Amino acid sequence: MLQQQGANTPERRLTRLYRSLGATDRDALLAFAEFLAQRGAADPALSAAPVAAPQEPGPLNRPPAESVVAAIRRLRHAYPMLEHGDLLHQASALMSGHVLQGRPAAEVVDDLEALFARHYSAYRDGRQA
Repeated sequence: MLQQQGANTPERRLTRLYRSLGATDRDALLAFAEFLAQRGAADPALSAAPVAAPQEPGPLNRPPAESVVAAIRRLRHAYPMLEHGDLLHQASALMSGHVLQGRPAAEVVDDLEALFARHYSAYRDGRQA
């Protein structure tokens, strides 16, 4: 049988892996992929505007049984003044602990809230986190 051109591309490999997973693991993989895609789409408007005085975070209301991806989205919207590069790198490590190591979502969301709060404190004090 002839092998199709590009049969071992990363996309095809990912598709094969996705199809081999159960429903729960598929959902986790999709959530992680969405997180990575969102992390890569930096908003230049957020980092381009200089801020004279520290901004206050937006609403932090945490819904019950919030997913890790939803928490990251909520916290990014609540803290638009933060530089997201290093912050999202650290959030990615927490997300990996949830997806790959099975840490409960509630624990990871607690850690994410503490991470964003630390970065906000550093921002407010005029220093790097």
